[in-house]
Amino acid sequence: MTFTLDDLAALIKSRRGDRASNSYTKQLFDAGVPRISKKFGEEAFEAVIAAMEGDRKGLTNEAADVLYHLLVLLEAREISLSEVLLELERRTNQSGLAEKAARGDAK
Repeated sequence: MTFTLDDLAALIKSRRGDRASNSYTKQLFDAGVPRISKKFGEEAFEAVIAAMEGDRKGLTNEAADVLYHLLVLLEAREISLSEVLLELERRTNQSGLAEKAARGDAK
């Protein structure tokens, strides 16, 4: 069996309602969106550093942390992974440059 992001999202959702204080995920939810957002940002920054240093193992580990914390953040804001995937699917119907132009992104 292959572990998927859907599996991780479901696990995170189930941990949100945990009563156990030994769940890191539950502790994040209890700390609130500002703390979850900070952790997501920290992990994203660490992933950037690992990528720039050419640290394959480090980037793999940090990417896992980024995905986990992003899914926790989405769950905290009641945004499902399927909503994000639908948005990505919508964007594939046009070129990336056209999509960015439509959003007004200059970069």
